[in-house]
Amino acid sequence: MVSTVHAGVVSFGSGDNQFNMEFVTIGSPGNAADTTGDPNPAGAVGYTYGIGKFEVKEDMIEKYNALNPGLQISKDTRGLNKPATSVSWNEAARFVNWLNTSTGNQAAYKFTSDGVNDDIALWVSGDAGYDALNPYRNSLAKYFLPSYNEWYKAAYYNPTNSTYYNFPNGSDTMPVSVESGTDNNTAVYTVFDDFYNPVPGSPNGPADVDKAGGLSPFGVMGLGGNVSELEESPRFLGSFSGSSSRGVRGGTWKGFGSSMSVSSRNSLFSDSESVETGFRVATLSSSPPPAVPEPSMMVIGTLFGIGGLMAKRRTKK
Repeated sequence: MVSTVHAGVVSFGSGDNQFNMEFVTIGSPGNAADTTGDPNPAGAVGYTYGIGKFEVKEDMIEKYNALNPGLQISKDTRGLNKPATSVSWNEAARFVNWLNTSTGNQAAYKFTSDGVNDDIALWVSGDAGYDALNPYRNSLAKYFLPSYNEWYKAAYYNPTNSTYYNFPNGSDTMPVSVESGTDNNTAVYTVFDDFYNPVPGSPNGPADVDKAGGLSPFGVMGLGGNVSELEESPRFLGSFSGSSSRGVRGGTWKGFGSSMSVSSRNSLFSDSESVETGFRVATLSSSPPPAVPEPSMMVIGTLFGIGGLMAKRRTKK
């Protein structure tokens, strides 16, 4: 049975603390992997899924916090429509779990302690929804953080010609730098002069999530530039542990344009946060077919451009 995508606009929360999240359908299931980027291969997904059209914004985290006084998520404060940054992977996983449980669905991630920034445990054989190929995610969950394959496909794959491109604008040519906007073939990132100084007109911060440049071929905004985004997957593919560093990609408003490319993948520890890193949510309405196995202990490059992730490691409780 082919999975049905829970796409479109979905409401979460209640009363004054209700918000909408828009999902874009990522179709063309069974597409071939790309073998030109990092990791290699990447992008093959055997099922249809949905992914947030926009990055999770501050307003959503504030409304989550209002409804969850005992499990507060920290973030930067730039404006309600700005992407929520300085949110650790563990905190993002708490947010995603609440999206599931508040709508009557199975939690995606297994927390066994009460600290908002505590590491997850792995799902194990005998747990309902256990997937041996991805013990991070419960396969019965409807909402989750995108895996490296799911994120990569949404960003770089063009379903009209079954081709991968170097940048998330459906092109091998770097998009035009803008401070804000929605024009095709644009992204929010910095251009530097010969002395590595930002040229006039470079952005001073991230744009609103719905003004973060042109769309990917699937119709997703901000996969290149604005803020980099957390993957569900560990940095070293197949190396699953609660404290493993997680993949981060997509580039930021402060970084080189090359950081948006298929060849750029960085990382953050599960309990670390960055002023340049946010996240988006992916979705399925039922469990997918078995996933493509992740290569074991694949070493991922961690090259950072100017204005890198500025990670801050927080002490575990």
